[in-house]
Amino acid sequence: MSITKEEELTGMQKVSEAVAHTLKEMSNYAQPGMTTKQLDEYGAKILSDFGAKSAPYETYGFPGWTCISVNNEFCHGIPSNRILKEGDLINIDVSAELNGFWSDNGNSFVVGKDIHQHQKLVDASKEILHKAIYNIKGGVRISDVGHLIETEAKKRGFKVIKNLTGHGIGRSLHEAPSEIANYKDKYNQTRFRKNSVVAIETFISTTSSYADTLSDGWTMVGKNGGFMAQHEHTIVVTDGKPIILTEGNGVWN
Repeated sequence: MSITKEEELTGMQKVSEAVAHTLKEMSNYAQPGMTTKQLDEYGAKILSDFGAKSAPYETYGFPGWTCISVNNEFCHGIPSNRILKEGDLINIDVSAELNGFWSDNGNSFVVGKDIHQHQKLVDASKEILHKAIYNIKGGVRISDVGHLIETEAKKRGFKVIKNLTGHGIGRSLHEAPSEIANYKDKYNQTRFRKNSVVAIETFISTTSSYADTLSDGWTMVGKNGGFMAQHEHTIVVTDGKPIILTEGNGVWN
């Protein structure tokens, strides 16, 4: 969507506060010994307290309130009775609707101590997201930001997932621009537009460049295995520094 009046910005700020706070609290709550379903239900209660509705459930009938992926699961993991263990790499993606506005954010982190050395991957994803977002303003080519993300990933010895992308958001979960890729897509000549709302996501991986969907119809894993870290913010594009609507999620703290 494009922000054209104050009420729209206020609506986006409110739903973004809901998803950011939920993601932050879920990230803090996650610990070894709990199930991903317990973690999901904790997040569902927080969203409900805001009056917000789960976006994946509302839009796609997803079997959970948030997406929780663990270790070799890259994204869209279904909350279950799987028990979190020390050193697990976990990704939580929280998106929701509130009063007709939609927002999306995500966080990958290590549960407990980093006994499997995932932190380097997590830090790379966070840092690259920060750099990418602060290079976005009206008129910048989407493909140039994708090029920046892939270049920064390669510098650190990682790859990007080419069939997962960021997207426009606002009045629904996925809007134009439908594909904000993590690589230089030479066929995409689209530019970021001032006042538009977009969800920017990094998909930084150890060994795979593409993700496949498992037989459950939702969970995605690397075509060549490995691990992936994802971080995501919903932002408003401006002529200068972007407005990071989900900054309260604490991903960069």
